[in-house]
Amino acid sequence: MRTRLDHLVTSALQRGSAVPAFTCYDFTTAMAVVAAAEEAGRGAILLVAPKTAATPNGLRLIGALRGLADAASVPVAVQLDHATDLQVMADAVAAGADSVLADGSALPYEDNIALVRGARALLGPDVVLEAELGGLAGDEDRAFGADQSGVAVAGLTDSALVEDFVSRTGAELLAVAVGNVHGKYKGEPQLRWDVLQDIAVRTHIPLVLHGASGIPAEELVKAAAMNVGKVNFNTELRTGVLATLQDQLPGHRSDGENLQGLLGHWNSSARTFAAKTLATLTR
Repeated sequence: MRTRLDHLVTSALQRGSAVPAFTCYDFTTAMAVVAAAEEAGRGAILLVAPKTAATPNGLRLIGALRGLADAASVPVAVQLDHATDLQVMADAVAAGADSVLADGSALPYEDNIALVRGARALLGPDVVLEAELGGLAGDEDRAFGADQSGVAVAGLTDSALVEDFVSRTGAELLAVAVGNVHGKYKGEPQLRWDVLQDIAVRTHIPLVLHGASGIPAEELVKAAAMNVGKVNFNTELRTGVLATLQDQLPGHRSDGENLQGLLGHWNSSARTFAAKTLATLTR
């Protein structure tokens, strides 16, 4: 059943859990994620990258994801991720996204606020808005490693700005930078749990941790206790699928170009990863 993202996340936090969000560049991955969520009896979030949403086929994918969410037996939300273009946001919502990350984290502070407020004015009160304060290193669509483990190459969220930022933007969720990065970590991730704890006491809205791929499970389980209700995954999901396809492709070529069988392995890889992350974040 399609569910408002903020309701889904708040409900999970009340149980001491966080909700995983998975970037879906295709429908096969989305079906695998929803199947894993249904098997676990837990909700999930389907993310669409802005580069995907900026194309006609990407908007068709959003429509298909909305239909998948509607038909699911568990709560599922569809979100446009890391958007900076108001027109892309509007098109994605028209296509079926029910929440948007209006990401002005690379902008000066006041411009970041203006972007989120502009998104609210354009999209209206029924679209759930996530905002981001602090800068994450890396590229969410590509798996290049950050120069270090994250802390030294990304701009940590300034906890002193959180109350003002949330109040002025009206965002329902806040993505933070606490040493997490997009893509692969070089070395062990060094999350600043002290910074996260300080942020958590300054706002009551759910927090979001991006760049969770590569963070050990024993670290991720701490997140919900610090009001992190949404955790984004992309790189591990993507690289796992590609590794599976690379391994299986020769056999399926020799088996009469068996694309259906290859898609089955794709589905299995994504579903296994989704099931693992659901189990990690559920309490």
